Amino acid sequence: MRTDKKQQLAKLRHWRVRKKVRGTSERPRMSVRFTNEHIYVQFIDDTAGRTLASASTRAKATPDRENLAANVAGAKVLGKLAAETALAKGIKSVVFDRGGARYHWSKGKVVKRKEEKGKEEKGKVEKGKEEKSKEATGKEEKGKEAQPVLGKLAALADAARQAGLQF
Repeated sequence: MRTDKKQQLAKLRHWRVRKKVRGTSERPRMSVRFTNEHIYVQFIDDTAGRTLASASTRAKATPDRENLAANVAGAKVLGKLAAETALAKGIKSVVFDRGGARYHWSKGKVVKRKEEKGKEEKGKVEKGKEEKSKEATGKEEKGKEAQPVLGKLAALADAARQAGLQF
């Protein structure tokens, strides 16, 4: 897909979200923007038209900002930092504004379900093989739990939720 088409679709998604999402002083809008190198989060009161709090990977108050990037690990750190900043300003509940970005949350759940199905089907077919391998090695293999695959936006929102913000 051409770059200008992707940008146009992102702009349309942003307009569609902004039609529905409004922030107030009691429940401001948490606006998230990802660039290629940095992440920006703002808590905005749309009725007054002002920013109540903000956090980014470029802010001087951000610890270890040289090592943060616009990836999932950076999003988790910045989500926690943004939530702490908002809670310090007295913001407990927000409206999440993803902007034009896609929200990749259900992807992790789908991956987990597929892995569980695969384990059940393999368990039926290879039950005898596993018993033989346990006897041969004398050790039981520990089952690996499926880690949810989160996008940057979902990781940021999840970290903010865990830090105490309500959506």
